[in-house]
Amino acid sequence: MKEIKVKITFTEEVLGSSPANEDIYKDFIASKSPDAATIEEEVAAVGVEEVTEKSMTIFPKQADGTPFVYDYQIRGFFKEMAGICKKIPHTESSKITAHKKLIDNYIFVNPRQIPLDLHGLKMGICQRPLRADTAQGPRVALAMSETVPEGTTIEFTVVFTVDGEAGKKGKEAVDYETALKEWLDYGKLKGFGQWRNAGKGRFNYEIIG
Repeated sequence: MKEIKVKITFTEEVLGSSPANEDIYKDFIASKSPDAATIEEEVAAVGVEEVTEKSMTIFPKQADGTPFVYDYQIRGFFKEMAGICKKIPHTESSKITAHKKLIDNYIFVNPRQIPLDLHGLKMGICQRPLRADTAQGPRVALAMSETVPEGTTIEFTVVFTVDGEAGKKGKEAVDYETALKEWLDYGKLKGFGQWRNAGKGRFNYEIIG
């Protein structure tokens, strides 16, 4: 087992991705997880306010009001980046076969709630139009998301319970620390959170332990 501690400093604002409406959020989580305790924990962390628009997305909050991201959001980010990097020849990621199964079963992130340190800066709101072509013609809706600013940091630990033989293709062993750095390097360009295609959530990172 190996642990690597990562610090991420966001160079662009990050958009929250949790629905602000409690019923919508609860129904969504219920459809994804059979664990009732997990459902209640995540709904409680959202802290829905009556004045919040149903269409708005926010960050869950700890008891003292600190916004955070869940461990599974980081692992989901790893899955997306691994899926991209494995298509790039001569990378460590290209040696991995079933990357989603590998991350689900052998790569973990601690703590469960990863605080967003704003360093005294304030949260904001991002509004943007969503355009779609429907059977009734083009439609435009306004989306709103809570944001944390450029300069916000997070720290988390990646736990590897796997050696270089697991998930390999052919006879090539995988250096998972190098693969992790590939995911983070590509993620610096791709971004984290909502509206990544517009450059939101881009970051720099450091291996700090």
